[in-house]
Amino acid sequence: MSMTFALIKERKFPPDKRVVMTPEQCLIFKERYPEARLVVESSDIRIYSDEQYRKLGIEVLDDVSFADIFLGVKEVPISALIEDKSYLFFSHTIKKQPYNQPLMQAICAKKIALYDHETFVSDSGKRLIGFGRYAGIVGAYNGFRLYGQKLKSFDLPKVEHLYDYDAVKKALGSVVLPKNFKTLITGRGKVAMGAQEIIKELGIKEVSPQDLLDKNQNAPSYAMLDLQDYNKHIQGKEFNRTEFYKHPDRYTGNFDRFTRVIDLFITGHFYDNGAPIILSREALRDAQCNIKVVADVSCDIDGPVACTLRSSTIAEPFYGYDPQTHSEIDFKASNAIGVMAVDNLPCELPRDASQGFGEQFLANIAPSFFDGDEDGVLSRAQITDGMGRLTPRFCYLQYYASGY
Repeated sequence: MSMTFALIKERKFPPDKRVVMTPEQCLIFKERYPEARLVVESSDIRIYSDEQYRKLGIEVLDDVSFADIFLGVKEVPISALIEDKSYLFFSHTIKKQPYNQPLMQAICAKKIALYDHETFVSDSGKRLIGFGRYAGIVGAYNGFRLYGQKLKSFDLPKVEHLYDYDAVKKALGSVVLPKNFKTLITGRGKVAMGAQEIIKELGIKEVSPQDLLDKNQNAPSYAMLDLQDYNKHIQGKEFNRTEFYKHPDRYTGNFDRFTRVIDLFITGHFYDNGAPIILSREALRDAQCNIKVVADVSCDIDGPVACTLRSSTIAEPFYGYDPQTHSEIDFKASNAIGVMAVDNLPCELPRDASQGFGEQFLANIAPSFFDGDEDGVLSRAQITDGMGRLTPRFCYLQYYASGY
């Protein structure tokens, strides 16, 4: 029996223009898997118009409720969920997020088989699909945009007002930085690599973490920090990554020393509960703190970066942090540290983000629906089994899904 896949309209507010596959990628999907049917739900929101899909022979319909597998980006509102179907989208439930507990309960009640894009991983645990690169790109750009506004040294346009990534790179030509400017990125994953692309585009020189601390550079410079660069063993032992993941309580933060030399801090790390604080209130309050702007791409509220008091929005991306009172103020105030904490950054670059996401979907996810899931990609990602039950891998969500 053939399967019908449907690209669904994004219904979450604020509107999200991204899509799982571009029109050209839908055509590739159809050519690779002629035994399947692919339809697109009509939408006046997504970055690619209905007509762009129709021109390539892709079916665009007002009603796609007959489909078997629904492909979306953001959470589907409970009222739009259809019983006894399979869904792929970012559910934001696997960390037991309180605001989406009703969604998880509804998914179980409606006997939906849920696959979360975040849970698509290889056998070794590596993420197979995501928007991390574009979060890093837009987050770093926004960090420099805020830096320019705060110091009144240059003015970058909003990413959402630019056509694509090429236009973003062109806009960076207006950036002027002092010779002693220093920045750093925490992390080594896709988010951090995306942020690094912007820094490289600006021609900023890469140095080692130690050189960033020790040397007066004669040109703008940056460093990439891995876990061992901003965490240390409480007993002075050598850093051990495996031990850190298993016993984060044996480690403490070692980031504060960087706050005295950097102008801009860009986060690209993954933070898990129980890990040491990275940027503390005390370090921000220190009279020697040199940080002007924090671009918190990771955006963990009340988490490892003390000045991230709340997430911000694409419409109003910046706010100020008063380190003495641990409260929000105008980012232009002389005593404020500027904060950028937008939590849906790839939405600002929907064309490129959709293109990149679709490439990953076609390469890493789609084949599993047609090869009997020989690599276990679907089985590892499946959160609910379509019978109202959690799969064994996600049984830790039982109380969360049951309403406790």
